[in-house]
Amino acid sequence: MRFRAAALTVIVFAVAMAYLESAVVVYLQRALDVTPDRLFPLRGPDTVGDLVAIEVGREFATLVMLAGIGWLAGRSWLERLAWTAVAFGIWDVFYYLWLALFIGWPNSPGTWDVLFLIPVPWAGPVWAPMVVSVALIGFGFAAAHRLRTGVALRAGAREVGLGLIGGLLVVLSFTIDAPRLMAGGLPGWFPWPLFAAGMVSAAYGATSVLHHGARETTPT
Repeated sequence: MRFRAAALTVIVFAVAMAYLESAVVVYLQRALDVTPDRLFPLRGPDTVGDLVAIEVGREFATLVMLAGIGWLAGRSWLERLAWTAVAFGIWDVFYYLWLALFIGWPNSPGTWDVLFLIPVPWAGPVWAPMVVSVALIGFGFAAAHRLRTGVALRAGAREVGLGLIGGLLVVLSFTIDAPRLMAGGLPGWFPWPLFAAGMVSAAYGATSVLHHGARETTPT
């Protein structure tokens, strides 16, 4: 599969999956009698019953499906990771776009959302996961294109470390309020400096791989 064909396949899959995902979320909210503006405080298992476990399973299945399309589109582990990043980013962006079309939510980029429940609740303003998604799409496409056109990318210990540290900081910014949310509280101030530091670290690591860790090889 050529780069353009692979890119089109991943894009179409991610957009369609986002449609399905957003539709399911609308159904779950209707079943739980929850409007998007009443996400907080979170409802406990005693109120929603088995739907919490179902929701966690749905989120895990989503990750499996996104990794699956990345695996099928790529030819090496690094290219598969790049396509997975692209699929995740496009899915996340269109997830919110479909929700905006379906129910007029989110109201603004600053609207808070429950992002994940694995292994604890992730929460943050919508603009934050959008920033992550745009970065995943950009770096993912760049890496996949280079690899598909015969450029081998090498991720050294420094680049991997920067990526891991950046990812952990971003995750921490989303989960730092998890104990309060699980106790029935409301989210507080979003720690955007922590988030920004994580994004800068991860972006620097990815940029180093793209521009300094590449060497030309014979296209296959």
